[in-house]
Amino acid sequence: MTTAPGTYAPRPGAAPLPRMIGAQAALETRMLLRNGEQLLLTVVIPTLLLVLFSSVDVVDTGSGKAVDFLTPGILALAVMSTAFTGQAIATGFERRYGVLKRLASSPLPRWGLMTAKTAAVLVTEVLQVILLTVIAFALGWSPHGNPAAVLLLLVLGTAAFSGLGLLMAGTLKAEATLAAANLVFLLLLVGGGVIVPLEKFGAAGHVLGLLPISALSDGLRDVLQHGAGMPWGDLAILAVWAVVGLAAAGKFFRWE
Repeated sequence: MTTAPGTYAPRPGAAPLPRMIGAQAALETRMLLRNGEQLLLTVVIPTLLLVLFSSVDVVDTGSGKAVDFLTPGILALAVMSTAFTGQAIATGFERRYGVLKRLASSPLPRWGLMTAKTAAVLVTEVLQVILLTVIAFALGWSPHGNPAAVLLLLVLGTAAFSGLGLLMAGTLKAEATLAAANLVFLLLLVGGGVIVPLEKFGAAGHVLGLLPISALSDGLRDVLQHGAGMPWGDLAILAVWAVVGLAAAGKFFRWE
């Protein structure tokens, strides 16, 4: 079919950049949600932890309802499980199987691919937050505070964990990434203030408070449980981790 002599329709060539990024983001999101292991990590485990520790008095969470203490920490855990652990493992194996190398040679630029992956992470996190919020309300959660502070904490937390996850996926072998990402997830679950208050760790709690999971969970807890304003200290810690992680990932990430 021609529209004029020598002119063909449709015209060949790459699609507009926003359309390519949107299509890749939709594909990344579908792959993420169809992966059973990823769903276990990002949805099932945080949900079970929230329900279990809110219903059974096995951890001293201080005064007040346990769900008020636990929900901010579980929200932080959900961000870490998606932006760090899940993304590191998935990207690591894509790199091993040559998927990233092939995508890097497509019309979609490398930064566009990373933007699409970030968008998929954000979509998954929105679904996680909605699900966990509904469950927390059913358990009697009573949140307080400024929604803008919560949003800023979640965005900076996502940036920090995404940078660290991409750094791990782009520098280690896939099997090493799988083991290291899961190990870090378990260690930060126990020692990151998600379920057990940092005060229980004594003097080590001050050092643990500098971890991104601790800053995110404590910041969310200050706002949602105690009704605090902007938790600038926790935001600063997350911002430093985000800058360092993303800069290191951009410098040292290997596509092959």
